Amino acid sequence: MKIVGLSGSKVGSKTRTAMNYAVKSLSETYPDVEVTVIDLADYDIQFSDGRNYLEYEGDTGYVTKTIMEADAIIIGTPIFQASIPATLKNIFDLLPINAFRDKIVSMIVTAGSAKHFLIAEQQLKPILAYMKAQIVQTYVFIEEKDFYLKEIRNDDVLFRINRLVEDTITLMETYKKIRDEKEAMYDF
Repeated sequence: MKIVGLSGSKVGSKTRTAMNYAVKSLSETYPDVEVTVIDLADYDIQFSDGRNYLEYEGDTGYVTKTIMEADAIIIGTPIFQASIPATLKNIFDLLPINAFRDKIVSMIVTAGSAKHFLIAEQQLKPILAYMKAQIVQTYVFIEEKDFYLKEIRNDDVLFRINRLVEDTITLMETYKKIRDEKEAMYDF
């Protein structure tokens, strides 16, 4: 099973800090799972121009192909100006409409204010649903006050990240079992 941890911004450190903790939790609890971290700050991604994702080369091709090959994706995103970052939206635009079909997608959201907790519900979840993702319904929302010196200082947040990792794996295994049983019904 392949999981991609996608840190969806080119700036800031809080989302990457949260993603690092999620990946650590994932690797320690589920050592058989192959985990790839994609921090968009580390890549030079082209703007979507409508081409098929397989036609992109370089960093853009690597990122899109890695996401498409994943069984699950944990998306980490900050909230800027009451919206997801353009870098993350561009990733969605680079991928085909059905990019997340049969994929489990969970979310970690970082924001400077509790007022932004609905951005995941009103912006991110509709995009993921449109792209056919099986969404882990609960997401982890982390505020500015939960960080100190680039570390998460709130034990409840750490517990919620661990639970998100567990829910992601459970949903991934459940859907795989359902798909396998469905395919076994056919004789070819």
